[in-house]
Amino acid sequence: MVSNIFNAYLSNIVNKRVIFVTGATGLLGSTLVPLLRGYGNTVVTHARSANADFLADLANKSEAFAMLDSVRPECIINLVGLTSVERCEIFPNEAYLVNTKVVENLVQWISESNSNSHLVQISTDHVYDGMRLNTENQVALKNYYAFSKYAGELAATQVPSTILRTNFIGRSKAINRESLTDWVYNSLTSGKNIQVLNDVFFDPLSMDTLAELIQFVIERKAVGIFNLGSHNGMSKADLDFTFAECLGLPTSGMTLVDSSKAKFLQAYRPKDMRMDCSRFENTFDLKLPRLSDEIEKVAKEYL
Repeated sequence: MVSNIFNAYLSNIVNKRVIFVTGATGLLGSTLVPLLRGYGNTVVTHARSANADFLADLANKSEAFAMLDSVRPECIINLVGLTSVERCEIFPNEAYLVNTKVVENLVQWISESNSNSHLVQISTDHVYDGMRLNTENQVALKNYYAFSKYAGELAATQVPSTILRTNFIGRSKAINRESLTDWVYNSLTSGKNIQVLNDVFFDPLSMDTLAELIQFVIERKAVGIFNLGSHNGMSKADLDFTFAECLGLPTSGMTLVDSSKAKFLQAYRPKDMRMDCSRFENTFDLKLPRLSDEIEKVAKEYL
């Protein structure tokens, strides 16, 4: 089990760090920040909303630099992102500012401040669209969201950084933010009928597992671009049905549909984002979990 590797390795950590987490009150940040603090790190948080140490526009260079100068973190974990695929298509300049310019400013500060900060850039599996297990060099950009996130990756490579292409599921701990599994759970428990995508394939991790892996990455500081997902990926429809069945929820209200016919989608979605994660496993010397096990793990969060 990957968790056993974490426990054995992380229990021996003696070098606690000052970690700066941007976008700290979002879906992943709300799970990640408490975990990082649980390992004894000093975590300073940023968000565009309340309940964070700093409220700043990271796309504004002067604001970003002033904030980072006051913190001088040993590690920056960038979770800032405009993740609405539809909004990125309609407002590509906003997608650039949030998904690319923010990274450019973080990178410029690291370069000019001589801080030796290590950047962990959270990217996306949306940069893939091939009917295969995509390796890190098989990028296929099909929408502005993917394009802006990939441009952010290119910026991050200019400094020592770990770039993680990933996706995640799990119960949201963030205020007014709903995850994929939240949507399925809330819809089925309230008797709503939903369309589930049978032609979009991916291999996400649970937010809890991903948070543990990010702590692992911070300790190792391996430089490069890494796919980070689960084994034996499946369609979003299969994940939705499996999740519902784990909880004994009725599935009669779930209708299989191709993404091109889904009423709730306007922008193009990649059809197959499943990833070959062997580079991550080999670099960090661990075995990633199966998606079916991650779904069962997430289902327990809703019991």
